[in-house]
Amino acid sequence: MSAFDLTGKTALVTGANTGLGQAIAIALAGAGADIVAAGRSSAAETGKAVTDAGRAFHEVTADFGEPDAPAKAMDDAVSAAGQVDILVNNAGIIRRNDALEFTESDWDDVMNVNIRSVFFLCQAFARHVTGRGATGKIINIASMLSYQGGIRVASYTSSKSGVMGLTRLLANEWAGKGINVNAIAPGYFATNNTEALRADKTRNAEILGRIPAGRWGDPADLGGAAVFLSASASDYVHGTTLPVDGGWLSR
Repeated sequence: MSAFDLTGKTALVTGANTGLGQAIAIALAGAGADIVAAGRSSAAETGKAVTDAGRAFHEVTADFGEPDAPAKAMDDAVSAAGQVDILVNNAGIIRRNDALEFTESDWDDVMNVNIRSVFFLCQAFARHVTGRGATGKIINIASMLSYQGGIRVASYTSSKSGVMGLTRLLANEWAGKGINVNAIAPGYFATNNTEALRADKTRNAEILGRIPAGRWGDPADLGGAAVFLSASASDYVHGTTLPVDGGWLSR
């Protein structure tokens, strides 16, 4: 069996309806994994791509801004698929405003989805995996702002910095339990969230001028990293955050 073969595994991917989460789910399916998509919006398009690849697809509804959503999503995923072997914490939101004007609501909304729900979904997953005496893989989605400060995104930067730290903490605690916890930090990708930036000719040129690869990332560019961190090929990789950024951080 290939060290990158995910046959017989089931992955729970949050926010898999579009963009990066969709691309990750499709890549994991292409490597042999069955997929459970969890989120607020329909993931029917993702489901078609997964089933076209010959893999099983399940969908559970979850609003990760709600306190009980992580535990319920894991319970629903296990009920639908029988077991979960891989967790991809991709769901996230962002709010923009000057720090002097940033509201408590915009702080709490982002932190609840981007870091609180990530921790408690990791916890629910780890309880499921250890409870059945198995091993598992967790991939958290960090950000370039896990490394940099950014501007006008106070809660987003804080939450994504927290994702990197949490990834290390959980790796320290769970590596000995057979659970690999790692993260991917995407660079600038062509998704709905960056449409305004790409439409701004000046900002688009500034961004491209810093990316050594000379282009925006395509969501499919995350697939290889996600498959690697989900597969046995990464069994001795713990607590790392892997930038997939076209060289952005090297510039």
